[in-house]
Order: sequence, then C-alpha cells, then structure tokens
Amino acid sequence: MKNIIKLLMLLVLFSSCEKEIDLDLDDRSGALVIDGNITDQPGPYYVQLTKSVPFTQTNQYPAVTGAVVTISDQTGRQDQLVYEGNGRYKTTTLTSVPGNVYTLKVVVDGKTYTSSSRLPLVVPLDSLTQDSIKFGSEVRYAVRPIYTDPATLGNSYRFIISVNGKSNKAYNLVTDNINNGKVNQRAFPIINDDDLEEVNKGDQITVEMHGLDLPVYTYYNALAEITGRGGVTPADPPSNVSGGALGRFSAHTVAKKSMVLK
Repeated sequence: MKNIIKLLMLLVLFSSCEKEIDLDLDDRSGALVIDGNITDQPGPYYVQLTKSVPFTQTNQYPAVTGAVVTISDQTGRQDQLVYEGNGRYKTTTLTSVPGNVYTLKVVVDGKTYTSSSRLPLVVPLDSLTQDSIKFGSEVRYAVRPIYTDPATLGNSYRFIISVNGKSNKAYNLVTDNINNGKVNQRAFPIINDDDLEEVNKGDQITVEMHGLDLPVYTYYNALAEITGRGGVTPADPPSNVSGGALGRFSAHTVAKKSMVLK
C-alpha cells in the first residue's frame, strides 16, 4: 500500500496541465530558421541561421551565409554580429542586463526578420533533491529543483536534465500559474531516451534551469506537443520571429546545479 501511495504521488508530480496549442503543420521547406540566444551569463552570444528542409528529409539544415545580423536593446545599444562559419553569427560588444528587452534583426536575401525577447530577472536555483521509487528490482528516479518563484505572476521555466553529461530530450516546462510565489514542489522524472542509457545509483545528474519569457515558453510548449505526436522540427512549432521565419530568439537566464543519485 505504501508503494502504491508513493507511485500515485509521483504520477501527480510528473503530470502537468498545459494549454493545448493548434499547430500549423504545412510544409515550410526552404524557410529561414533562426536559433538565437542571449543569457544573463557573460557573452559572446550566438545566432544560428539555417534553411528548413522537407519533412521527408533528414535533419540536415543548410547554413545561411551573407546575412546582416544585429541585436539591440531599448537603451539604444546595438551590436552587429560577426559571421563565424556554419551559419553561426557572434556578438562582439553586447552585454546583457536582466529586465532589458533585446531585439534581433536579420536581413538576408532582401528580406527582413525581427524578434524581441525580454531577459527575465534572475531566479536562483538553490539546490536539487531526488525522489525514487522501487518497482521490484528496478528503481525509478526523479529530480526536484529547489527554487522560490517570485511573487509577481508570469514566470516561466525550462529544466534541462543531463545524466553523466548527456541530456535527455524532455522539455520539462513550468509556469507559475498554480504555485506563484512559492517554493517549487514539482519533481521531473529522469527518463531514458535515445540519448541516455539506463539511469543508476551513482550517476551524476545536472539540471540547467532557464528562466523564459512567455513567447519562448509558448514555442517550447508547442515543440513538446509536436515531439510527442511524432512531428518533425524545426518546421512545425510557432515562431516568435516576424517575417515568416521559423525557430525562435530567446533571452533567458541560466542556473545550474549537479548531484549524485543515491
């Protein structure tokens, strides 16, 4: 009976209620795909530009060269990124400030694409704890990030879980719609997938916590739905970039903690 109660508790912790999103699954092959990031960590920051491919092809995306890529903020600071190769562009002078709004502008092949993202205020990741339950001879593990959500409603998070340096594919998304202003009580199962082998006692678990703005959270939430339905990315999920591009531009905070499974 105790094991059944524990199992029910873990199932409640592992489940979440997310808004269902209607997805446009039209073939967008040949469209510009933007993968841009700014964090609260020291730069440089990078923007990756590629072209999407048809659903029937493998995920090998052609690099985009010759683009003019700039990032600016509301204070008037602007940085023109330098091309490094393989479709990747790098900042040279930009520094990040939590609370600022950053605007990406990409000009390529006579078209202009823009996106804005607000860098959230920093929410510290205090520690990690583990949950475990035994099924016969098998033990299932989960990790619980300990952090206190700010009192102001509207915070969103993504948690990337790695085992011995290899991250799994789960998106692990959270908003503060239910537990606003409280210490986190949600645990995430450490799930085996194509990138992870069996999880065992003694493995090192690393959790990277990203504080997201709402449009980026919405993008990842849709991407999680697509992945669950067998969709192909990055052609499917809604973008926060105007001008017809796919992908996203994200200003987010980063915090990281590690622990060893016991």
